[in-house]
Amino acid sequence: QVQLVESGGGLVQAGGSLRLSCAASGRTFSSNIMGWFRQVPGKEREFVSAISWSGSVTYYADSVKGRFTISRDNAKNTVTLQMNSLKSEDTAVYYCAAASRMMAVTTAGAYNYWGQGTQVTVSS
Repeated sequence: QVQLVESGGGLVQAGGSLRLSCAASGRTFSSNIMGWFRQVPGKEREFVSAISWSGSVTYYADSVKGRFTISRDNAKNTVTLQMNSLKSEDTAVYYCAAASRMMAVTTAGAYNYWGQGTQVTVSS
């Protein structure tokens, strides 16, 4: 119903910036809540950020608050995660996700659709 494709991952130095994008297709009207999660080997998928349909309500994990900014452009069916002041701890595979219902936005199990992930590596 909804297809999500992430892009923008790569290798950056600590303190640098990176912008991740998520392109949605299909039944995009079902993408009420859009979120970003990240995962490293041996650890569960971690909530990073989320945004409501209107873009007026945003959510951030404490670990990224003040450094990351989420936004969406519904006309282009895209969601963006601007990552600044990157740390080595931010190294992970980042996933874009969509949920049709407003519930448990910080929980991976609440999301209906997922992208394939994009690798972000921060070197120190």
